[in-house]
Amino acid sequence: MAPHVHFEHRLWEFPVSLTLILLLLAALYLRGWISLRSESAKPVPAWKATSFFVGLLLIWTAWGSPLAGYDHNLLTFHMIKHLLLMTFAPPFLLLGQPLKIFWQAMSGRARGIFDHISLQPFVHRVVRTATRPVLCLLVSSLTLVAWHLPALFTLCARSMTWHAIEQTTFFGAGLLFWWPVIEPWPSTSTGSRWSILLYLFLATLPCDVLSGFLVFSDRVAYSIYFSAPRMFGLSVLEDQQCAAALMWTCVTLVYLVPAAIVSTKLLAPRALNNSVVPQGDQRDWEAV
Repeated sequence: MAPHVHFEHRLWEFPVSLTLILLLLAALYLRGWISLRSESAKPVPAWKATSFFVGLLLIWTAWGSPLAGYDHNLLTFHMIKHLLLMTFAPPFLLLGQPLKIFWQAMSGRARGIFDHISLQPFVHRVVRTATRPVLCLLVSSLTLVAWHLPALFTLCARSMTWHAIEQTTFFGAGLLFWWPVIEPWPSTSTGSRWSILLYLFLATLPCDVLSGFLVFSDRVAYSIYFSAPRMFGLSVLEDQQCAAALMWTCVTLVYLVPAAIVSTKLLAPRALNNSVVPQGDQRDWEAV
């Protein structure tokens, strides 16, 4: 027998607190970006700054827009929120080099405090361990699978607190996952970039298994949706298949983008060496 969950239709309310927090982050980022642009010989490009603002907008869309109120009505809406928080928003934010910009926006006293903290051996070890590709991949995969287990899924549907924890861990796991791929400041590359291709491939496997199961199953995995009002004429099973197909397609296509970029950058010097280029020009290209 399906567990009963009370779904209450409420009008969307503008998320004042969330909006103010995101606007504050945007203002601090813009201040730091302008300061860095005027003082540094290597400013953060405008397209990267725009990427950061897009990331903030995606967070607001997932957490504060009318979309956020319907994820208990349709699994497809839940999947859209999950993709925004874990797959789309984090890379846009990290491409904007946020730590570098916020560091520039800090006062001298604040920089001194963070310098003192970051130079502690324990803190340094924790940060290095937390951003290792193996751990990042493991955390993101476990987060994806765990929150889609029927028992935990039902718990989040019944509790606003657990639902908030779920969304927060989606976002946090997304930041961890994309960190080794983008390598934002102040991280430095410690291994071959070829390994990132394997990293991205392995990351698709949990998604493929989960999506494949939900798409091809003839049974509803999350029976709580039997208690939810139906929307757009979708049955519970059709909604499940639509949500899974959306996740499967989006994750595959999104992961192909960095894989193609990394491959192009790694193959470019080799192609250059095989072409007839003056030695001085070749050194200049490799330096770029």
